[in-house]
Amino acid sequence: MRKTTTIRARIEPSLKAEVESILSHLGLTVSETIHLLYRQIKLRRGLPFAVEMPNELTAKTLRESKAGKGVKRFATKKELYADLGL
Repeated sequence: MRKTTTIRARIEPSLKAEVESILSHLGLTVSETIHLLYRQIKLRRGLPFAVEMPNELTAKTLRESKAGKGVKRFATKKELYADLGL
């Protein structure tokens, strides 16, 4: 079938550049990647990866970590390993 439809999307320039660099290393263009994604969605009748909302405990932990609450910091790997008992 001939490809005649165009998809347009707005995206952050830095994200676009980073992803295009990764795709280039994989030997893929953005168009080929979108085509693969659409084919997988059609094949699986849904997204080809899990998209889930975190449960309340996970969401709380992420918020607290982002705020620096309960986060341990280590100057070296040796200190981290010692804290972990390794």
